[in-house]
Amino acid sequence: MAKVTMTVNGRQVSGVCDDRTLLVHFIRENLGLTGTHVGCDTSQCGACVVHMDGQSVKSCSILAAQAAGSAITTIEGLAQNGELHPVQAAFKAHHGLQCGFCTPGMVMTAVDMIRRHGSGLDEATVRFELEGNICRCTGYHNIVKAILAAAQEMGGARQAAE
Repeated sequence: MAKVTMTVNGRQVSGVCDDRTLLVHFIRENLGLTGTHVGCDTSQCGACVVHMDGQSVKSCSILAAQAAGSAITTIEGLAQNGELHPVQAAFKAHHGLQCGFCTPGMVMTAVDMIRRHGSGLDEATVRFELEGNICRCTGYHNIVKAILAAAQEMGGARQAAE
């Protein structure tokens, strides 16, 4: 058993878990933050994406012990003071979700994508970077549209998809 301490959504947390506990399971089971979804357990689908020290990672591919000392942001940590993050608001406004299962991972991936690419973000880049996130409902068009709209609102995108 390992004692793990990290900062999650701005709050320092500690917990005891088996050495082989994945970060996604620590977040969901030890911390009760169920917005991070378990999809494939093989790092294929992207439903479990969180930010670790500011970068998007698939939390099913990282042990909780590896994340010790890190700053983790989950989907629950994006909204501030009851206001949706611009990416969350854009997904809502542009119908970038249907069943919602992939949405937390898509949103977390999009936030990191906008942070990294800024003014260089375009439709081709968004589609390329979403290859690690699977959605079985939407066909991706509205997801791409939402990400580009959010990036534009945040001062980053060149042109939103139509």
